[in-house]
Amino acid sequence: MEIFLDSVNLKEINELKEFIDGITTNPSLIAKSGRKDKYEDLIGEICSVVKGSVSVEVVANNHEDMIEEGLRLAEIAGNIVVKLPLTREGLISCKKLWTQHKIPVNITLCFSPGQALLAAKAGACFISPFVGRLDDIGYDGLSLVEDICTIYSNYGFDTKILVASVRSPTHVIEAARLGADSITVPAKVLKQLLNHPLTNQGLAIFEKDWSTKQ
Repeated sequence: MEIFLDSVNLKEINELKEFIDGITTNPSLIAKSGRKDKYEDLIGEICSVVKGSVSVEVVANNHEDMIEEGLRLAEIAGNIVVKLPLTREGLISCKKLWTQHKIPVNITLCFSPGQALLAAKAGACFISPFVGRLDDIGYDGLSLVEDICTIYSNYGFDTKILVASVRSPTHVIEAARLGADSITVPAKVLKQLLNHPLTNQGLAIFEKDWSTKQ
């Protein structure tokens, strides 16, 4: 399973780049970075650090502007994936960007199997179901991942399932168990995956025992 870091923080990205396959971003993360006015420069810097795909979301609302913005974003670097919302305009833009320009698209803000089906038929490279936000309103977000896995397997779609809105390592493990292709996580969750208190405890014991025999 591919693991992406959901961040535009270059310090975090450099710290964790050895453990990730790519980056996902969104307008909220970019706005909070303080580099909103020059975000394309920021994206260029990220693409120079990360070898894998870097998903960058458009802010346009209609498909003409989405396509224009997507084409501009794709020129930043060869590993850009244009991120589009799961709306009528987003799906139209997805189909045109892929079929006419061969620009890979990540369709985001997916909350139902039907939406995921339409995204795959539109040629999306990635579909991003938001499991945490579904959990927040009392639904089982991981059941959506399971449904999408089944549907895509039934019809042999090439669209990768990129699980998003991840709250904990449990989401990561369960998504992997269900067979999701990819997952994007905040730095906090990735660090929780890397570190375990029993590992640290065991290492401390080994070091103590070794030092007493010197």
